[in-house]
Formats: sequence, structure tokens, C-alpha cells
Amino acid sequence: MTTTTIHLPNRRHLLLRMRFQLLGGLTFAILLPALMRMSFDREVIWQSNMQVTIVAAFIAHTTGYLLYKRIGNFPGVAAAGYILPTFALTYGLVFVTIFFFRFEYSRFQAAASFIQSTLWYFGLSLATRRLDAHRLAIIPGGDVDRLENIPGVNWHRIHSPDMIVEYASGVVADLRADLSGEWERYIADRALSGTPVYHVKQISESLTGRVEIEHLSENTLGSLNPNQAYLKIKEAIDWASALFILVVFSPLLLFVAIAVKTDSPGPALFRQKRMGYRGHPYEVYKFRTMKLNDTVVDEKEAAITKAGDARITRLGQFLRKSRIDELPQAFNILRGEMSWIGPRPEALVLSMWYEAELPFYRYRHIVRPGITGWAQVNQGHVAAVDDVLEKLHYDFYYIKNFSPWLDVLIVFRTIRTMLTGFGAR
Repeated sequence: MTTTTIHLPNRRHLLLRMRFQLLGGLTFAILLPALMRMSFDREVIWQSNMQVTIVAAFIAHTTGYLLYKRIGNFPGVAAAGYILPTFALTYGLVFVTIFFFRFEYSRFQAAASFIQSTLWYFGLSLATRRLDAHRLAIIPGGDVDRLENIPGVNWHRIHSPDMIVEYASGVVADLRADLSGEWERYIADRALSGTPVYHVKQISESLTGRVEIEHLSENTLGSLNPNQAYLKIKEAIDWASALFILVVFSPLLLFVAIAVKTDSPGPALFRQKRMGYRGHPYEVYKFRTMKLNDTVVDEKEAAITKAGDARITRLGQFLRKSRIDELPQAFNILRGEMSWIGPRPEALVLSMWYEAELPFYRYRHIVRPGITGWAQVNQGHVAAVDDVLEKLHYDFYYIKNFSPWLDVLIVFRTIRTMLTGFGAR
């Protein structure tokens, strides 16, 4: 038997290795500024404020790098765009903590460390732009044909079990398909050689950010219940931040309420029954963005906001695009009915319609509904059943990957959404 070997030059490049990136970053962002200071004053390193700053910068830089890499693992993420906000977040938290406890620190060292941290990883991002593509080999059979339509990956089809692919990032197969004994032995050999073997659904999910489920099985979702420990931590953070928002921004909320009443007749707040956590209905609060309509219409049609909807007021257009209309939902968060981040809650009549049309739609209520979420920042506002099915796949991805890392990414993307108005109607 003749064996053909396909060489894919994808050995881990030095610039892509975690050890090089992190140690290089710590050297460039912390050691280099310290050495610059020591060139003027050799005794500066022994000063307590300098030592506190170096330790704090080390913690902020390492945390920032780990968060940046974690966020970069999620699908559709241009990681370079999150370098500045990620390091601004970690350095900000660390040095605000130092300021709160009144520790002395070097402002020059702190600022230089932050600036050079971002410069280092921006430089690495530019240098590795062409090195970071995945190279995946596809084993024929089953539902693998759709994979080649997913961008950002160098796909290579294996036409015969006699072909060996070296230096690939992994091998993809439909492990539920009825594969021949030769292909099954091939898959086993690749796994034994240390090459990762992925199921077609697993790799599709990781590249698209969507979980397409056929059965509520552990094989698909990992666990039917999200991380309970993080669920409790998130609830506490939601409650504290909602209270902070309501207290600090109460003048703004009052100003917006007056503006809404001035802009068009009717109450400042809009109330609507929606399907909530664990399938329990609740009443949501938002700033009213539509004109009141006394005409009796179909309840389902009235709950759907269409593109260019004539019911939206002049002020309502701005409130929707900026997402300011969502702020009163902080009251719902205080009452434990919602979270800042989670699947978007639907009007009761729409939720019942979707549950009747879409299998497993009700499962999205396993976590608290959110003001923003993975589906919102990826897809925007949708109402048609076909679009809601795609939205449901995004919701399932969020539930399966329920974690603080994904929530941080959603926060960053939500800020971008507020600035661009993406997905608003």
C-alpha cells in the first residue's frame, strides 16, 4: 500500500507561543521602563512605590493577557480590536484598587507599563496576522460539506485513508456518520499520533458562535444546567451594578422621562409582559419609544417592531439606537427578573408563538434574560421564525459557554453597538 503524506507547514511559530508572548510582554512593558528609570537613578528600584507599581503592573499585565487570549478564542473575534479595552480594564481595576487602599505608586511606571503593554500586543497582532490561520483536514462522509463555506480556515480534504496530513491544526469528521472501517482506523491513528480530532458540529460551533441542536443531549450542550457558581456570582454583580446605575444616573433617568412625555402624549415608561427566567412571565420596564395607538390590532403583530416602524417617535429613534431606552430594566435586575447579559426576553405572545414553532425554544429560559446578549451583538433585532431559529442557536452557544470571559466580550461588543446603533429598530 502506497502512503501519500501531505505537509501543511503549521508548526507552532515562535511568535504564536504563549511563553514568548507573555514573557516578551512582561519584559517590554515592565522590565524595560524600570531599567530606563534605573539608568537615571540606580536606587529607584528599592523605593517602595516603585516595587508596588511593578507588582501591580505584573498582575494587571498577566491578567490582561489571559483575558485577551480568552476573548480571542471566541468565534468572529478580531482579537486586535480588544487589546486596548482589555488592558485598560485590567490596569484600571488594579490601580483603582491601589488608589483605594492609598498605596503609593509610580505614575510614570504605571503609565509606561500600560502603554507598552498595548503596543507590544498590537505589534504581535500585526506580525502574526498571516501565521494564525487554522489548517484543518476534512475526512469525507456525513455532514462535512458545509464546513468549506466557513471562512478563516484553510480546509484540506483527505480523499483516501492512505493520505497522512502532517502539521495540521486538526482533523474534522462527522463522527455520527456511518464511516468505513478504514476511515475509523485512520481517525484512531490520527488521535494516537497526537493530532486533535474534532466532530463536525464541534468545529462548526467554535467557528460560527452558534449551537445547532437536534436533541437536548449532553453530547450537544455539555450540561443542561449552566455553571451554577458563576450564576450566583453574576446575580450579585448584576444587583450591585443595577443599584449603582439607578442611584448615580437618576438625574439622567428623570431627564429622559420628562423628554419622553414632552415628545409625545402618554406615560414615560413602557410596560410589557415577557417570558422570563425558568419560564415565569414578568413585566418589563423601558422608556416608551412609540406613539400610543388605541386602535385594536393583532396582539402578535403589535409586539413585533418592524424596520422603519412608523410608530417610533423622533426621540424614540435616538433612545433605541443608543439603547438608553433599556435603562429602566435596572429595576427588573434589582427584582431578580433579569440580568445585564443573557438571551433577549420576548413578549409573552411572541414567546408562546416561537415555542410552538421551534423545538427546544423554551430551554433558553434556563438563564436570566438580558438587556444585551450574544445573539444581540451578533445578529441584532429579529422577529421572523427563521431568523429567531438562528438567534436561538446563538442563545444556546451563550448557555453552553456561560462564563465571565464571554460576558466581558459581550460588554465590549455592546459598547460598540451603542456607538454604531447596530441591530436597533
